[in-house]
Amino acid sequence: MSAHHHSDNVQELYEGDQSKLYSGVMSHHHDINSSESKGQVKRIWKITLILTAITIAEVAVGLWAHHSGAFNKVFLAFYFLLLTVVKAALIVRVFMHLGDEKKNFVMAIIIPLSLFIWFIIAFLADGDFWLRMNNTQAHTRTEQVKKW
Repeated sequence: MSAHHHSDNVQELYEGDQSKLYSGVMSHHHDINSSESKGQVKRIWKITLILTAITIAEVAVGLWAHHSGAFNKVFLAFYFLLLTVVKAALIVRVFMHLGDEKKNFVMAIIIPLSLFIWFIIAFLADGDFWLRMNNTQAHTRTEQVKKW
């Protein structure tokens, strides 16, 4: 082999010296100045600004609700839950690249996650029921103990 021959493939670079990946040796694979790369950067900035706006809205409503007490707690809970789910979906779709995946793979993530969320809601509702039941019948137990 000659000294000018490059036999580095991507697998060898990931297993060995990764500095070549970032030093420009592999720059012929990705052109930073291409319209596709610029579109990706624009998309990332757009999503970052949307996430920032949602976070500012959450903090503003949270501070306003804390100081004024103008909102119902159930409304606030659903408001924050909805905005958190929207932010999580955007992060998973764009930054974790699941938006580019096949539908079946996305469903393999979404269905178990939705079942997990359903389990949490069901357990909280069941716990709330038992807590309320115990609190409303607590006086009858103390009266029964006094009779003994």
